[in-house]
This record gives sequence, structure tokens and C-alpha cells, in this order.
Amino acid sequence: MRRTRHTVSVTLLLLAAAGPARAQAPDSVPGFSSRQAMLPMRDGARLHTRIYRPLGHDEPLPLLMVRTPYGIDGRAARMLPNDFRELASEGYVFVFQDIRGRYGSEGEFVMNRPLHAPSDPRGVDETTDTWDTVEWLVRNVAATNGRVGVLGVSYPGWLAAMAGINPHPAVRAVSPQAPMTDTWLGDDFFHQGAFRLSYGFEYAADMELSKDGSVPVPVTRYDTYDWYLAQGPLGILTRLLAGKAPTWTAFTQHPTYDSYWQRRALTGYLTRLTVPTLTVGGWWDQEDFFGPLATYATLEKLDTAGINYLVMGPWNHGGWSRRAGDSLGSIDFMDSTGAWFREQVQAPWFAYWLKDKGRLPLPEALLFVAGRNGWKAFDRWPPSVAEAPVRQLYFQADGGLSFEPPSRPGTAYDAYLSDPAHPVPYRRRPIQLTYDPRGSDWPAWQVEDQRLVHNRPDVLSWETEPLAADLTIAGDVAAKLFASTTGADADWVVKLIDVYPDSARYLAPRMGGYQLMVTGDILRGRYRTGWDRPTPIAPNRVTAYTVDLRQQAYTFRKGHRIMVQVQSSWFPVYDRNPQTWVPNIFEATAADFRAQTHRIYRTPRFPSHVEFQVLNP
Repeated sequence: MRRTRHTVSVTLLLLAAAGPARAQAPDSVPGFSSRQAMLPMRDGARLHTRIYRPLGHDEPLPLLMVRTPYGIDGRAARMLPNDFRELASEGYVFVFQDIRGRYGSEGEFVMNRPLHAPSDPRGVDETTDTWDTVEWLVRNVAATNGRVGVLGVSYPGWLAAMAGINPHPAVRAVSPQAPMTDTWLGDDFFHQGAFRLSYGFEYAADMELSKDGSVPVPVTRYDTYDWYLAQGPLGILTRLLAGKAPTWTAFTQHPTYDSYWQRRALTGYLTRLTVPTLTVGGWWDQEDFFGPLATYATLEKLDTAGINYLVMGPWNHGGWSRRAGDSLGSIDFMDSTGAWFREQVQAPWFAYWLKDKGRLPLPEALLFVAGRNGWKAFDRWPPSVAEAPVRQLYFQADGGLSFEPPSRPGTAYDAYLSDPAHPVPYRRRPIQLTYDPRGSDWPAWQVEDQRLVHNRPDVLSWETEPLAADLTIAGDVAAKLFASTTGADADWVVKLIDVYPDSARYLAPRMGGYQLMVTGDILRGRYRTGWDRPTPIAPNRVTAYTVDLRQQAYTFRKGHRIMVQVQSSWFPVYDRNPQTWVPNIFEATAADFRAQTHRIYRTPRFPSHVEFQVLNP
């Protein structure tokens, strides 16, 4: 669950893209008339809504709506001149709404509220609230053309996608942007079984300790690495929240991919596609990278009318919505990708569907290829294996990495000691609160120089020789590990890295030898055979693991090296694995956490490797 990162608690999680709204914030917007209303829902709850109509537009206009859990007061004053500047210049009636139970709206807030049972005619969910809202708008807002578009980033992106499920007839275009599509499989709260500790704890506290984010998150150290480590087992955090955060309680009671999480997964709701849908995501989204790709892939199976579209750019979470998008952290993309998207893609796309204006500005999939720094159109995504064959990069002796499989027989492996008492930090310390009002490095941590952990004894690295020619990957990426552990459980973190040559100092003074994580993810070993059935790992036995690194479109340039790093902790963005068997890690004791030796094998029989699709020249 994400706040589109467009709001969070003012007292402490200020969102870099757009902080949380406050009741006293100004709500007038130059060039717009405004209206406030409490819209009635079918169960009697009323939702706080603000409507903005541009002055000087007497013709019927379509409506563009954003529904959010982050507070709408003051939001239009921030978004219309910034995030929506290009849309506002086109001419729309803008609608902003607090979802039920948040800020000015009535009713009970339920995180990632699942669809109500079809047998309950009085049931409510985000689809019914959207329908009731749209019905009120088309009946009560004057001078509209009867068409409605819905968009949003993060949690509001999930809400936008919900608008396309059993849609109101007036809904003609939706754009889920960075939607938190499945918060267990790969978005906010879990990734392939590993719990997102700092994010999950801070988000649940911020969203559920108060209706408006006014109660501070109970983290008392500036360097949260130290604070989370000092807490010990997760049960301490459970006592801290004292049953006041239902989502944290859900973490503790539903650690596996059971019906609780499956009922909240957007992909399970997507059974028809009748509304044109533009899904948007960022290659370095620190919160919802899985969501846009999974949403697009699910809709693509249902797309018989050619109305499913995907855009992926070189952005972090919501990085396209306001900023120029010319860089992220130390990485320069040589172009204002965010501004270009808003001007050349988003605004024309909504104008086409809501105003019958112009031509469709999009191919099926439009992807930014970092490294070479340019946009590329695809007729399908991922591309076929004929267009982008799968290749394997194999781990070799002495830290080598090669497209040739290992040829020496024997029991060759690389080993490291993984100690839960000394976990690998996921970014430079100090590690501030996720959305610290004093500033946080969270938004760009995925493009930090991985030399911060290179050569740690508990991080293994393999790398190629300098590339003789450019190599562009486009499509699926995965790691196939053959590994053993002296314990009964283990986490496997795999990172695919672009190692810049020393000569890259010409790009910037500190770019020589830079290690850029192109993509990376984590697998909790207990889930190797199924997300809903965790099983112990047999100690000292070689076991196969597949770590899904999702997808990418990236060019490794001539003279660069490709590196793969493997480690078993990424703290505190992920919790520590005890590495002994406990049925529920949320109930582990301090005695359950033990150092274990892990081995990664690289033999003809056990050829650990990373595989990806390589685009034909």
C-alpha cells in the first residue's frame, strides 16, 4: 500500500513528490473555481470531495478524478500547477476525493479493501465507491461532456485500476500509475516471501495509528538501521503497535500468500478489459516496481480491442509525475523524461479518449532504455524470444562471469557466512525514516553505488571482462541459483549491476567504476516450492532457487562490465531471516537467529547463473 507518495503524515513522513495535505492548507487555485461536497455512497457514508473547474471554459468538459487516502485538502493547489500542468492546460474539470475512513470522509478505512462478496447487495468497496462518485458527478456537475478519466500514483494508482473493474459507463479512460498491485508477491509489504520491514512497519503505523497521519511513527533513532536491529525479533514491534494497526496484525497472522493477500491482489479482480488503460511505472521504483508490469501483463491477456498500454521510464516511485526526470541520484539520463511523458504521452492520451482529440500517441508498449538513454516502442512486452533470445551469464571461478557455462567438474562453489547479528545494509547509512521530514535517501536508494557493500565478506560478486560491444537486455530477468546452507532457511538477494569503466569519470567526477544496480530482488528460501506452503531447507544439500528479477530494458555499453552480487540480507528494508526453521518468522525468538554458512555452486551439474532476454541488434 503505498501512498502515492503523494502524501503522508505531515508530522513525519513528508513525501518528496507531494506531502500530506492538511485541513488548513489553501484550497483555491488560480484560474479555477472550486466546490466542496460530501458525496453520498450507497451505504450512507459520505466522501469528502473537491471539484475544480477551469475559468474561461464554457464548453462541456470531461472530468479527471484522483481518489486518495492521503488527504485532498490543499492537493489541487499543489498538483494542478505542477503534476497536472499539462493536463490542466488542456481543459478538464478536476475532482479530488478522500477515500472512505480517511481525512474528511466518513466510514471505516480498510487497507487495500478487497471486493465485497457478490452475494451482499449492500456491500461496498472501492469499485462501488467509484461508481457512486461518478454517478453523482455526471448528475450534479454542470457543463460536462459526460466522460470521466481516473488516474493516480501508488495507492491512488491502485484506486484508478479499481475504477476499471465493473466500471461506470461514464468512465472512459483510466491510468493506474505505480499501482500497488500485489503487496505480498512483489509490491509494498513482501517480495517473494521476504517481509519489507522498515517500509511495512512505518507505513502501517502512519496510515492506521490515526485517520490523518497525525500520530508519529514510533521510531526513535535517526539511523533506523540501529533502531530496527536493537528491537530484535519482530514480536517486539508487534508489542509496540499494541494491536492498533490492523495491517501489522495481518502481517503477523498471514505471513504466507494465503487467501487474505490473494483477495487483495488486483490481478485477481481483472477479468475483463472494457476501459482504455494506460499503466505507468518506473524501472527504479523503490515501492511498486512489480505492480505496473503485473497489471499490464494481466490486462494484456484480456485485451481484444487493443486498448491496453504500458509506459516504463527511468524513474523512481512517481518520478514522472512532477519532476523533469532528467536524472535519478547520480545517474544522468540526458533528457527530461518526466516532462516529455506528461507533455507527449499522458496529456494527448487522455485528450484522445476523453475529448476525441488528435491521434493515439502510443504504441502497445513504450519503454525507456537506460544506458543508451532513449525510448523504444514495442508491439508486445516482453518481446518474443525470436526478437530477444534468452542468454545466460554463468558464475565462474575467481569471481568471473561468462556466457560460457562452467566446464570444470567437481564441487566448485563460493561461500560466505551470513550472520543475522550483522546484516548487510540496503543503502548508505545513516538510514533515515522512509519519508523523514528532515530528508531521506529512500527515493533513490536503488541507484546508489553498490560499492557500498562490494567486498564485504558476506556479499559475493562475479563480473565479466569489459564488453566488446553494447548489449541490450529487454524482457524477463531471473537468477537461477544452486545453493546450500548449514541452516534450515535462507534469503537470497541477487543484483544485476552495470560496472562503469574508470574512464566514466568524464560523466561526472565520481562515476569512474560506479556500480549501478540495473535490477535486483530477494527470495525467501522457504517459499521455493510455493508461496502458500513454506517448507524447511534441508541443511547442506544443494537446492535450486529461482529469484525473479522481474523485467528490464537496459543497455550495457561497450567497455562496461556486467556484475552479479549475491547476499542474504538487505536490512532494514527487509527483515532478518533467522536461518533456522520457525513456522512463522513474526513469532521467532532471539535464540532462533543464528549465523549460517551459505554456498553458491558453479559446476556443470550446478551452473548458477543469471538469464535475460537480449535484444537482437
